Amino acid sequence: MRGLVSGLLFAVLASAAPQATYEQALSLYNKTDYAASIAVLRTLPESAKSLELMGRCYLLDGEYKKATESLEKGVQLDPTNSMMWTWLGRAYGRRAETSFALNALTLANKTREAFEKAVKLDPKNHEAVNDLFEYYFEAPGMVGGGRDKARNLLPLIAKNDPAEAAFAGARLAEEAKEHKKAEEQLREAVDRAPKQVGRLLDLARFFARHGRFEESEKTFLEAERLAPDQPKILYARAEALIKANRDLSTARDLLKKYLASPKLTPDDPSRQEAQKLLKKAQGS
Repeated sequence: MRGLVSGLLFAVLASAAPQATYEQALSLYNKTDYAASIAVLRTLPESAKSLELMGRCYLLDGEYKKATESLEKGVQLDPTNSMMWTWLGRAYGRRAETSFALNALTLANKTREAFEKAVKLDPKNHEAVNDLFEYYFEAPGMVGGGRDKARNLLPLIAKNDPAEAAFAGARLAEEAKEHKKAEEQLREAVDRAPKQVGRLLDLARFFARHGRFEESEKTFLEAERLAPDQPKILYARAEALIKANRDLSTARDLLKKYLASPKLTPDDPSRQEAQKLLKKAQGS
């Protein structure tokens, strides 16, 4: 009898306990608590929406294979979801970066195909268009990359986001060693989106890459005045210092503040990336 009563009491308590929801998982994701978000998602019925969020969590937590597995299931359930294909392309891309040569080639092609599919499904999906530009810009021709392909995307990028088109044009100009034109394009991006701190960070990084450190520091300070609470400024400044091999102690302090920040979002560089950069600054 005692066992029966205990069992009934457990059942009542379990039924009264609040049920996990997708919204809870999304809230945890937005707080960059990816492991907790995944734990909630595992208790929910499998759907395209839950699989997409799980894939994003795994990707941003550095679990690239699990990310692709979740997102591949997701696109099977919802094959016309442009953002799902975008995230799948990102997951393939991360795996390509960390795989052996033969696997990397296969995964690179899958990355391109996923981004191209995402753009075909929704040309207004600016994230997919920007990712496809990045792929074409960075990847060699043997896996479908190419600067001409990247340049051909500029009109579509401009339709979605004129400031991003100016930034993309700057990337192409800098690669062609047209540094004056690149700077003009970056300044145009700032003018077109004066409230987007990322545009100032792009300009500050450009100055640092070309040894114009005083201008770089002034631009980083301008970014801090515009958005004093955004941790991405700490990361960008630390990264610029490390790449220039300057003031590494300051870079380390900036990264430690970044890692301790409670304000990180999924749009910021991951803690994993920050820890990797910190090790580089520590010489390990």
